[in-house]
Amino acid sequence: MKRVPMTVGGELALRAELDRLKSKDRPRVIADIATARAHGDLKENAEYHAAREQQGFIEGRIQELESKLSQCQVIDVTTIPHSGKVFFGATVLIANVDSGDEVRYQIVGDDEADIKLSKISVNSPIARALIGKEEGDIACVATPGGEIEYEIVEVKHI
Repeated sequence: MKRVPMTVGGELALRAELDRLKSKDRPRVIADIATARAHGDLKENAEYHAAREQQGFIEGRIQELESKLSQCQVIDVTTIPHSGKVFFGATVLIANVDSGDEVRYQIVGDDEADIKLSKISVNSPIARALIGKEEGDIACVATPGGEIEYEIVEVKHI
């Protein structure tokens, strides 16, 4: 089985969603189905069909989350000694060599990636260019507009 890297926060978020689906959403939709069934003829009962569709979605998502959690390898970066090296889970401050613009990213698993929260996938071009480099190194990132060079200013384990 292929292990999928995940941060501690990513695992907690998936477990919270799974818990909510099992403890709140699943019982609610089962009650909705029972209520709709009590209305009689199921062939033309829109509420019943909508509730059954919702149940299918919830059950599918539960299976997906259980599968992801069974395959994840949780990496707690706070337990890893600081070396200045970029790796999965690290938070990296980089500066565009040409413009001097700085941006901070945390390198996370695919399921956790959210650019609005400055979390980029370990499989993204920027993360792939940064992994293995150290503070002070230059990373070249291939973009549609050409290569961009970034200097690694700081690496944190937070």
